[in-house]
Amino acid sequence: MLRLLLAAASVICLAGGSAQAARCGGDFNSFVATMAQEAQAAGVSASVTNAALSGVTPDGAVLAFDRRQRHTFNKSFEQYVSTRVGPGRINGGRALLQRHAALLSRIEQQFGVPRYILVAIWGLESDFGKGDIGKMPVVRTLATLAHDCRRTDLFQGELLAALKIVQRGDLPLRDLIGAFAGEIGQTQFLPSSYIKYGVDFDGDGHVDLRHSVPDVLASTANLLHTSGFKMGQPYGEGTANFEAMREWNRAVVYRKTIGYFADRLAGQ
Repeated sequence: MLRLLLAAASVICLAGGSAQAARCGGDFNSFVATMAQEAQAAGVSASVTNAALSGVTPDGAVLAFDRRQRHTFNKSFEQYVSTRVGPGRINGGRALLQRHAALLSRIEQQFGVPRYILVAIWGLESDFGKGDIGKMPVVRTLATLAHDCRRTDLFQGELLAALKIVQRGDLPLRDLIGAFAGEIGQTQFLPSSYIKYGVDFDGDGHVDLRHSVPDVLASTANLLHTSGFKMGQPYGEGTANFEAMREWNRAVVYRKTIGYFADRLAGQ
């Protein structure tokens, strides 16, 4: 769940390292106009910024959700895992391990992340792509959160990254749909992580984390590999791999659930 729990550590600046200039609060339209200028300075074309930002309005539902979501992981591990990992999801994951065995072997060889961890994350984030991966226009969501002064630098960076996804042709604007903090795709990447870790593993020239299973699983593996995850090493609490998964999600209960689910998928 690549949400606010890790976002502060993963934001990239697409404007060549310059400080974000747009001021939060105040007039929303003026804020958006400044963000459009920032995006163009970062290499996003005027046609993309105009299409993405013209007429965009703040979304009050996004702010309401943002203020509620901080207590998601207040449950104990036992309480949380009982709601996320059941027999149906385990059996579904095992079926997908068989269906995608060749793909997962290639990913393991290239990135050194075990298939069980990847499929566990896939299942937890979107029920293997069958669940809700978000219905919110990402640009509107991120513009709303960037204008809100609590984490404006974070979300200004995410907004620029989202525009960069469109600019480089990974997703068309109409398909840039995500969750309430701008997470995109079957394993819920924030736009900055999409740019930083996304892998075109199906070879079509685009990183598509909404529709391409090879891209989804390889990009997830790339993030964990880059964060220091090592194949063949334990990943329980207190291990180096458990710490590497912190780049996926800082919540201990969530990382423990990934490990538990992976063990069940492996038949342990």
